[in-house]
Amino acid sequence: MIDPDIFSAEDLVSNPEKFSSIEPAIRLGVIGDPVAHSRSPVFQNAALAASGIPARYTRLHVPPERFVDAVRALPRAGFLGANVTIPHKAAALAVVDEADDYARASGSVNTIVILGGKLHGFNTDGPGLVRAIREEFSVDVRDLRVVLLGAGGGAGRAIAVQCARERCERLVLVNRSLEKIEALKKDLAPFFQSEHVSGPVERLVAIPFEDEALRRELENADILINATSLGMSRLDPPVISPSLLTPNQLVYDTVYSGGMSRLIEDASAAGARCANGLGMLLHQGALSFEIWFNRPAPLEVMRRALLSTI
Repeated sequence: MIDPDIFSAEDLVSNPEKFSSIEPAIRLGVIGDPVAHSRSPVFQNAALAASGIPARYTRLHVPPERFVDAVRALPRAGFLGANVTIPHKAAALAVVDEADDYARASGSVNTIVILGGKLHGFNTDGPGLVRAIREEFSVDVRDLRVVLLGAGGGAGRAIAVQCARERCERLVLVNRSLEKIEALKKDLAPFFQSEHVSGPVERLVAIPFEDEALRRELENADILINATSLGMSRLDPPVISPSLLTPNQLVYDTVYSGGMSRLIEDASAAGARCANGLGMLLHQGALSFEIWFNRPAPLEVMRRALLSTI
């Protein structure tokens, strides 16, 4: 059975008037492939209702080959904006008419605002992660030594850029393709040339996704952040070897699939303090709401709605 709350690229391109014929009219949505799992409609619709905004947020299933056409059809369909998720964030940067500095540095867009028929791109991945870590662990990213898994693209690159802009104590970029993060390291290097007193280790490092390299760097880290997609499926292999996890670590997994991810299970068993990506999802969504409507998001309403999905 097809979920009635999922619309297609064809709906946007060939039948844009249908979004205005629904009550309340659909004015926002999340674009992805897949997208049926997205929890964003639940808490965004709760936020719209609580704020007295006569609009609805939906899921838009758009495969890569239809992405450009679908996004360019949003103004004709009466949309105010949209969120963009896997695998379209990098493509969205190329489609929007304008993007802010952070989105350009991150190489991706996850929030689109439509103003005067033009598409304006933003990215809330990094700021959402920073807010989630502060809430979960009562500490600011700027005070942490960070090891970031999957820093090469998507949310990982956005988080790396945010950590650098926060001027965290130390940042270790980890990726299967070392070439990809060596270029990112070069881009981020100016953020680590500061008044910090030089210590025994470099403040900005890029390493391959290998146990021995990880072991060395985790000895000089406060928090491990997983920005890979590993853990979305229960059939996925471990993100890292469980033997690398210790009780003195903080572990944040951006994956928020149902139940505990493999990394969270392994980190909990090791005695580490850990959290999954639900907090990041919540704060990303709140930031998107604030961008769309230029008003504070009803965060606690959104939180309750999101937690009701667990």
